[in-house]
Amino acid sequence: MTSIAAPLSPNPAAHSAGPTPPHIAGLSLVNLAARQRMLSQRMILQTVLAAQGDGARLQAAQRSLRMFSESQQHLQATVAQLDADGAQRIRDTYEGTHRIGPLVAGFVQLMQQALTQIEAGNPRAGDTVAEVVAHTDRVLEALNTATTAFDEIARTRADALMKELTGIVGDIQGVAKEAKVVSFNAQVMAARAGVHGREFAVVANTLSDITTEIDQLSRKAGELAERSRRAG
Repeated sequence: MTSIAAPLSPNPAAHSAGPTPPHIAGLSLVNLAARQRMLSQRMILQTVLAAQGDGARLQAAQRSLRMFSESQQHLQATVAQLDADGAQRIRDTYEGTHRIGPLVAGFVQLMQQALTQIEAGNPRAGDTVAEVVAHTDRVLEALNTATTAFDEIARTRADALMKELTGIVGDIQGVAKEAKVVSFNAQVMAARAGVHGREFAVVANTLSDITTEIDQLSRKAGELAERSRRAG
């Protein structure tokens, strides 16, 4: 039985140099990683049917394999876009203890071999397809591990952003409170000045309205941040 632990050597630079394929654009890393699991199962089913003489399923399997390969390259190329901890997490997942990278690369090679043999009418195609099916569980487990890694990175990012947002809202509320004090003092001074303080009173009242609006907006932002935190 052919091993699917072939070395993986994607070229992230080459991949990122071209336009992002339509089937990748707009998908989050977590959703893209999760879709790999579905694509792997679809490919295997399509390949089994193609081996039975279904030409349409052969073309469908080839399209699925192309999508799978492009998505895999994109996922691994994201180490250049992540922070140091996230990038290390992905490197550990694909190249470290789990060795997901070589496993998935071997799966792609074996799948390509099966499809090439089916298209050429090679009598060994049946055996190769049987190898692909035999490795289904291992590949699915590897893809599940990768999805978990990207999910953890996404959660860490979301937590960090929420913490930053909460801090910004707190700063805004602090400024709004100080502005209220300034506005109140200005109104008092305007009242003491009588007729000469009318124009100053207009400015003070306007400042009061602005600080009230800022306070209301900051409270709404704080409530949204809290709801998002609880939902996460």
